[in-house]
Amino acid sequence: MILFFVISLTSCKSTKNNTKTTSSHQKEWKLIWEDNFDMDDFLNPEKWNVIKRNSADWGNYMSNHKECIWIKDGKLILRGIVNDDRSIDTVPYLTGGVNTKGKFAYQYGKVEIKAKLENAKGAWPAMWMLADQPKYGKYPRNGEIDLMEHLNFEDQIYQTVHSYYTLELKEKKNPVYFHTPKANTKEYNIYGMEWFPDKLVFTLNGKETFVYPRLENVDPTQWPFDQPFYIMIDMQLGGSWVGEVEPKDLPVQMIIDWVKVYK
Repeated sequence: MILFFVISLTSCKSTKNNTKTTSSHQKEWKLIWEDNFDMDDFLNPEKWNVIKRNSADWGNYMSNHKECIWIKDGKLILRGIVNDDRSIDTVPYLTGGVNTKGKFAYQYGKVEIKAKLENAKGAWPAMWMLADQPKYGKYPRNGEIDLMEHLNFEDQIYQTVHSYYTLELKEKKNPVYFHTPKANTKEYNIYGMEWFPDKLVFTLNGKETFVYPRLENVDPTQWPFDQPFYIMIDMQLGGSWVGEVEPKDLPVQMIIDWVKVYK
């Protein structure tokens, strides 16, 4: 079954007076883009795309099935489910995800996503960012910013930076490229990142967890983060990192309350 969209006729909400204090890096932030998922039962197609199935390890089961993506009570719900009808689609599982590619991207500022996660063996929910254009060539030369990844039943999340520098040159300690802060993912948390020309500052519930700095006198592929990135949010299942899926644990879902971007 196909997920249908209704084009919104409403205008974007005013961001006047939407400012928020933060750390010493910036005196105040101004809200420039948001979605509170309050458009009845429909995903706003002016803001979001449904992620298509792809050959990446995380993309094996991406689908537009109506049971994988919906909005209810002002929340975006992304699910991983058992595929009960394999006569049309032969994969064992189906997962839902959305992104803003071609609709919204930004360079420098702050992103925050409020969400809670359900646990399952093989569950791999993620919030991440990719470059809007291939400025430096094919992946991983344009980098990847992982705001949050969660595996199985763990009591921690992963906040990670990937690039040609970390993946191909194997430079993972100069500087350290990831952090695993503790988190009660069953409760709502705010996963975020403050992005500056010289550093990425990862946050959890408004508190700094990890800083990835731009370094001098190293290979220039260490810092591809000087270009606009778009947002990805997806409920992934299975893969070489997270491991096998346990069907009896499904369905599993990620519930997103809101997404906000500040400058």
